Amino acid sequence: MGASPTIAAELAAAIGTTPMVRLREASALTGCDVLAKLESANPGGSIKDRTALGLVLDAERRGLLQRGGTIVEGTAGNTGIGLALLAASRGYRTIITMPQTQSREKIDALRVTGAEVRLVPAVPYANQDHYAHVARRLAEAMNAADPGSAWFANQFDNTANRDFHARTTGVEIWEQTAGRVDGFVCATGTGGTLAGVGQALKQFKPGVCIALADPAGSALANYVTTGELKAEGGSITEGIGSSRITANFDGAPIDLAWSIHDSESLPWVHALMVREGLNVGGSSGVNVAGAVRLAQQLGPGHTVVTVLADAGTRYQSKLFNPAFLHAKGLPVPKWLEAAFPQE
Repeated sequence: MGASPTIAAELAAAIGTTPMVRLREASALTGCDVLAKLESANPGGSIKDRTALGLVLDAERRGLLQRGGTIVEGTAGNTGIGLALLAASRGYRTIITMPQTQSREKIDALRVTGAEVRLVPAVPYANQDHYAHVARRLAEAMNAADPGSAWFANQFDNTANRDFHARTTGVEIWEQTAGRVDGFVCATGTGGTLAGVGQALKQFKPGVCIALADPAGSALANYVTTGELKAEGGSITEGIGSSRITANFDGAPIDLAWSIHDSESLPWVHALMVREGLNVGGSSGVNVAGAVRLAQQLGPGHTVVTVLADAGTRYQSKLFNPAFLHAKGLPVPKWLEAAFPQE
């Protein structure tokens, strides 16, 4: 049976073209249409499926990834999940290095895909034991022993990442809003989504406002605002924020940037779940907080778009754990306290 317009021929064809949903509470609060791409609808459950596919397709086109070879990547989790699923679909192996501080849910999800997971200490990028450096050295060693056997995906500095978001995510946003988008905002880790979507939307509509919502503890908002890489505070969010300018982030057409504290973003995670039925992770809370700020800055009547990057079930032991949140001094809604009473 061949593929039809409604049947994907393989996993890769099911990535992208995600639904867009109107966020009722954020829209009512701002007088704008605040819209979000529901990226948990991707097969691997996150926007990083797009990143993984863009990287893999580019590597295959350039002859860097041979059938039976091994994909090696350093990731906080979601890109690794996307790569591992694509690897299973296309005949590759996967080795993932990731910080041991990441949520147990993401670590387990990676192992379930069949990926070999190597946990390393969480250290700054300047440290040679950072998970990305460990992945690069591993791929180099494998290729030294067996040339062409491994490919280092390099999501942070491989610009096939942002190029794919420009061709897919950005175009989808333009088409789904019928060109009515006035602003786009999201957090960034690799820089691929923000830079790619920003480039695409600016080509369609030069006056569109592109904004960065940066978690506290990341240096990027300060860099956009002042030109200085300076970080303050910290965040429980995973997979976003940075202390350096990646190749994907470099040159991103960003007009505004804010640093978002957990006390501002986390209530959106909980509100979206209990009042709008949207199960989202911590980065999505940062994104929605940023979307509200952008909508308020643009004023009523505008259309602001963001992305809901993944599902909260990947972080349940943190985001929906009253004991954990209390220990961090973060707000815990009454319904969550009731759902998980402390003994």
